[in-house]
Amino acid sequence: MNKIYTATTETTGGRNNGVVRSTDGVLDIRLSDPASTQIGTNPEQLMAAAWSASFASSVAQVARKTGMPLSANVRIHAEVDLSSDDDDEFVIGVRMVIQLPGMEGDIAAMLIDEARRVCPFSRATRGNIQVDFNIV
Repeated sequence: MNKIYTATTETTGGRNNGVVRSTDGVLDIRLSDPASTQIGTNPEQLMAAAWSASFASSVAQVARKTGMPLSANVRIHAEVDLSSDDDDEFVIGVRMVIQLPGMEGDIAAMLIDEARRVCPFSRATRGNIQVDFNIV
């Protein structure tokens, strides 16, 4: 395996009033519980942002490799749910709504299927959580 990049962060505290910083200083964010009045983000928002950005890059990579024309206006709306199951264990669920302007349905579906196969976040979570992709 050829390592391309390593992201390094340090977290103090947790989802309730914690802080996450990247060791290069670029990322410096406060965490807060979504139910609180504190200003901050949470792990689910970070996951939605990271996965949708990675997936958009995977869509572009697949389009380039296959010679498919791809609009610069690709848009991904990502939702990450935090739920609890019958055993009171936390469970993550993900929905992505993908807009590929100017692309026909069958071709868009093929592109998304291949992007799901190669996206690092999709690969890391495959078979572990409920994930729904919809093309509009």
